[in-house]
Amino acid sequence: MKWAADRSGSIAVTATSILAMVLGWWALALINGDPTVLPGPWRVLPLVGAELASGDLIHHLAATLRRVALAFVIAMSVGIAVGLLMGSNQGADQWLDPWLIAFLNLPALVTIVLCYLWIGLNEVAAVTAVAINKIPTVVVTIREGTRALDRQLSDVATVFRMSRWIRFRHVVLPQLGPYIASAGRSGISLIWKIVLVVEFLGRSDGIGFKIHLYFQLFDVGMVLAYALSFVVVMLVIEALFLRPWEAHAARWRHA
Repeated sequence: MKWAADRSGSIAVTATSILAMVLGWWALALINGDPTVLPGPWRVLPLVGAELASGDLIHHLAATLRRVALAFVIAMSVGIAVGLLMGSNQGADQWLDPWLIAFLNLPALVTIVLCYLWIGLNEVAAVTAVAINKIPTVVVTIREGTRALDRQLSDVATVFRMSRWIRFRHVVLPQLGPYIASAGRSGISLIWKIVLVVEFLGRSDGIGFKIHLYFQLFDVGMVLAYALSFVVVMLVIEALFLRPWEAHAARWRHA
């Protein structure tokens, strides 16, 4: 019962916050008075409906989500592997740390442009550029999580002669769970922002491509329609998947 009450309260607060954002947008649009500069919700929502009815919005949403998903899987897989290595092996950490710092400070725009120049204006270059920008932040999070592992639990696993897989599955992974979930939750927001830049610069479909198109036409309403549509999709993903994942990963701390 307490869980249900807390859940209902959380949903109510979130809904109220979103409503306040919409009302603030509404008020700003009325104060501005120029729909070519800041169209209100009453102008943007019909545009979203028209794009949905035509099928264009679904097509471009699907293209962007596909790139987000591919880049997310690659970045998390590589980042977790490298983070585990650097966190558990001091020699590897010393060798790879300069690389990590370099990639952490490499601007996303530079990575995107270089990938397009070296690989070509294709899907491989787009996904690679996004993954490269995200991998270093995953590595940092997982490395810190690996360093924070409880050594006493590892000693117990050694005493009971657990195999490496069993030790990883039952000792290491539960402790790393909150770090992995945190890296994933923060990473998905960063990835989709970079995906939009990738599409803006060199793809022929996706939300970023449509924003580029309507930017050239100075159509603020359509820019907002596509941008806000994808924000809504990401909010749904956050609520249905990422928050429950993070809560599930940290459940053992409250046991």
